[in-house]
Amino acid sequence: GVLYCRSSPMSFSSRSFGQRSTGQKTMSVYGGAGGSGTRISVGQIDYLSRSGAINTNNLDLHVDANEKATLQNLNDRLASYLEKVHKLEKENERLEKQIAEWYTSKTVISHDYSAYMATIEDLQNKIREATMVNIRTYLEIDNSKLAADDFKMKYETELSMRQAVEADIAGLKRVLDDLTMCKMDLESQQETLKEELIMLKRNHEEDLAQLRKQMSGQVNVEVDAGSQVDLNRIMTEIREHYEALIAKNRKDLEQWHQSKVRHKAKGVAEQTTNLQTSHTEIKELKNTLQKYQIELQSHQSMKSSLEASLLETQQRYAAQLSGLQDVVTGLEAQLSSLSENIRENELKYSNLLDIKTRLELEISEYRRLLDGEDVSILIFKNINWFINPACLFAVVTKTIVVEETIVDGKVVSSSSSSKVVD
Repeated sequence: GVLYCRSSPMSFSSRSFGQRSTGQKTMSVYGGAGGSGTRISVGQIDYLSRSGAINTNNLDLHVDANEKATLQNLNDRLASYLEKVHKLEKENERLEKQIAEWYTSKTVISHDYSAYMATIEDLQNKIREATMVNIRTYLEIDNSKLAADDFKMKYETELSMRQAVEADIAGLKRVLDDLTMCKMDLESQQETLKEELIMLKRNHEEDLAQLRKQMSGQVNVEVDAGSQVDLNRIMTEIREHYEALIAKNRKDLEQWHQSKVRHKAKGVAEQTTNLQTSHTEIKELKNTLQKYQIELQSHQSMKSSLEASLLETQQRYAAQLSGLQDVVTGLEAQLSSLSENIRENELKYSNLLDIKTRLELEISEYRRLLDGEDVSILIFKNINWFINPACLFAVVTKTIVVEETIVDGKVVSSSSSSKVVD
């Protein structure tokens, strides 16, 4: 764009903005001498194939001394600029509305799991309670198995003790049978001795009877000799001797029998005591072993249940961690997309704001021109308009400097310069 101050008849033209657009029509302003014949011709608009920017190319402006025509041209251009500004403001409002709708849609679409947390926590509590119930059931089953094994071991122990007692009873019966046989042997010996005693008595009586018969048939010859032998006394002494002998033998036999019985009974008592002591020790050792086995099985079952609970807990937390990682990954992707969109919108907004600022500066320059100043030095950078708001890129900038000095309504000096910056 080019700004003009009041001047004498003069003309200048702008150079091409570069080689980015070719074969396009230009916009020119022509002013005749004395202000007559001023017109504006608008040529074809330059469209950039990639950025979508609109540039004015080969802008030829010929202004004569007619300030009214120049101001009219400037007013027309100002109206065009204002229309562009209005369009850009509408586009800005549309973009802001789209940004707000995008933020709103993103906010609404964002996943909110807070409503499900109570249900999830309730289900987790139920799962933990069910797990504890299962663990208690498993422990009760294990305890029942251990109790059954305990009763089985007790039964086996009692059965072994019963068998041992039966074996002891059988041994004692054998000992009793031996003692019975010994007693019968002693009784038979006693009967034999009694029969021998009876036989001795009978023989003695027979002998005594024969002696009496012999003595009764003999002649009683009295011989003056010593004292007569008393046969009755002798027989009595013999009988007493044999009776004493029999009593002694009986007593010795009874003492021998009693000593044997006492010896056997003492041995049986000692063996019974040793056997009972051994059984007691065996029972205590079996009880200790059983207790340790029960404790070992209980610890093993507890270890198994704890390992199962640990494995289940690890799997549950691994699943939760995987879900949270997926959620975090999704949120990071959404955040990255949101940041990219924000950067793009910021860039668009910055470019639109820059265009608006430049337009405002140009409008202020127009107003200052309309107010009228005698001496002015204007530096203006033409504005590139954009067809596509999504592609806001400055392509070419042309700077025109016009300097005029007017004294008493006459132009004393005038100079201009232009510069194209790609």
